[in-house]
Amino acid sequence: MKVPFVNLGLQYQAIRNQIIDKFDELSKKGEYILGEELENFEKDFSKYCGTKFAIGVGNGSDALTLSLRAIELEKQNEVIMPGNSFIATAWTVANLGAKPVFIDVLEDFNIDPSLIEQAVTKNTKAIIPVHWTGRMANMLQINDIAKKHNLHVVEDAAQSVGASIGLQKSGSFGITGCFSLHPLKNLHVHGDGGVITTNDDKIYNIVKKLRNHGLKNRDTSELWGYNSRLDNIQAAIARIKLPYLDGWNKKFIEIANIYSNELKNIVEVPKEEKNKISIYHRYMIQHPNRDKLKKFLQENGIETKINYPIPLHLQQAASSLGYKIGDLPNVEKQSKLILSLPIYAELEYNQIHYIIEKIKKFNQVF
Repeated sequence: MKVPFVNLGLQYQAIRNQIIDKFDELSKKGEYILGEELENFEKDFSKYCGTKFAIGVGNGSDALTLSLRAIELEKQNEVIMPGNSFIATAWTVANLGAKPVFIDVLEDFNIDPSLIEQAVTKNTKAIIPVHWTGRMANMLQINDIAKKHNLHVVEDAAQSVGASIGLQKSGSFGITGCFSLHPLKNLHVHGDGGVITTNDDKIYNIVKKLRNHGLKNRDTSELWGYNSRLDNIQAAIARIKLPYLDGWNKKFIEIANIYSNELKNIVEVPKEEKNKISIYHRYMIQHPNRDKLKKFLQENGIETKINYPIPLHLQQAASSLGYKIGDLPNVEKQSKLILSLPIYAELEYNQIHYIIEKIKKFNQVF
């Protein structure tokens, strides 16, 4: 049996006619940039997340960059973040001339709130919690700390669309929420795309200008901006998919539960937390013989991934920041153990149980 890590074509086939019809409609109208379709998606997405506003942008990295610009991040500033995210979480800070400050994580891979305050300095401007694998960070604690120290919270919600704490959804806790619509995300478009959510009128107005060259109108630029607009066709695709999202996420959760129930005595599996709904953008196990397990699964037709083998603080790009091996023990330990299994709404039950069977077999052999 062959089990690919992802299979994006299966989702497309299920809603192909809707996408083709919408593409044809917009192409006949010739409406591609900053149109009604984008505005409608933004309204739907903000309603889904429970925020006042949503702004479509070019990608998830731009969502972070524009958010940091909107809170007036300056070159002497520092931004606290976990050490285990995708590189974009850090470079968006560094490319604005500010300093990423990496701290360790908890067993759920998310930033450890108990370590935040000792990382705060007079130059700290913001905290970027990353809702890693679709499991939300402890936002209530983080927001309390941020309020105490007068810091902004910018949620890196790239992997967590639809996740929640209680009834409050990801992207609605910080001054902004930053989402990716990359093809590997639970809600994705046919290329790159991103969304910023916010309840703040001032932030909303700044970001709307920043994404479109800083323009107030066609001829007047009020600030140096960017060209980072979610185009109408991509917005239309995201809008078509949004009503399906909760159903897809429910399947992700179901698959995760099957994995966890079957593998909990074989490998280390994610642990559920009360009052949180995790949408399992990635299902990560931990195994002391991770590399051998990965190779064994590959030999049996099962594709897996390692997200991410090199922590942020140990990346060559971060060498000038002065971090060394041993500075973030949990991040470093997890990076050597984690393995992402296939998980997507179209994954078939016989494929799921085939993966489980092979992992169990590996443990018997090794």
